[in-house]
Amino acid sequence: MSVFLSMLFVFIILQRITELIIAKRNEKWMLAKGGIEIEPQQHKWFIVVHSLFFLSIFIEIVITKSTAVPTLFTLWFSLFILTQFLRIWSISSLGKHWNTKIIILPGSTLVKRGPYKYIKHPNYIIVGIELFVIPMMFGAYWTAIIFPFLHLILMSIRIPAEEKALTSLND
Repeated sequence: MSVFLSMLFVFIILQRITELIIAKRNEKWMLAKGGIEIEPQQHKWFIVVHSLFFLSIFIEIVITKSTAVPTLFTLWFSLFILTQFLRIWSISSLGKHWNTKIIILPGSTLVKRGPYKYIKHPNYIIVGIELFVIPMMFGAYWTAIIFPFLHLILMSIRIPAEEKALTSLND
């Protein structure tokens, strides 16, 4: 793997660790304000799948002994940059309510700004795209097939639980 791709891989991992730190800070704030975590057992599966995602990319690169920049890298990198802008927009629109867990804050209202003005779960769509685009940037084609599928499975459980929790805000 080239130096640039290695640095990009480390950057993406550090970005995800930073997001976990932000999520933990937001979690503490929400819980201190009376927030309630819903279905906490789900969170571990997100950690497992996303950790395996990075491990899978690394293993696939090692097995294929990939050293070249993958075909269509410019396309995949451009899409990656676009998803990062959308990701930041999505996360910043939720502010302190953004989290990797399902936590509701009684008395708060649904966020209807940023991308949430147009669609309900923009960050989940963005993550699904990233789970395809990121491995494609590294030439990890099996990872690009497997992990978006795993994401869809997680979302089929997560979104209904989150919707149920969010509707309880209006009760």
